Amino acid sequence: MDVGKEWLSVADICEYMGVSTFVVTRVLRSGELPAVKFGREWRVARGDFEDWLNDRRREAVTRATRPAG
Repeated sequence: MDVGKEWLSVADICEYMGVSTFVVTRVLRSGELPAVKFGREWRVARGDFEDWLNDRRREAVTRATRPAG
């Protein structure tokens, strides 16, 4: 993924995350990751993707450090 790009495609995100287009488009359609659709193509602002990814990372750390019970 070219980190200098302002807008990322589904393919860019798939390559970076190592997931299928199905996974990425499901997240985009749900509205969980902010995106803009141009015709049949989705575009995600790089800053929105980075924020979303960091939020998921923080959630995972929080879940992992919670006491069991």
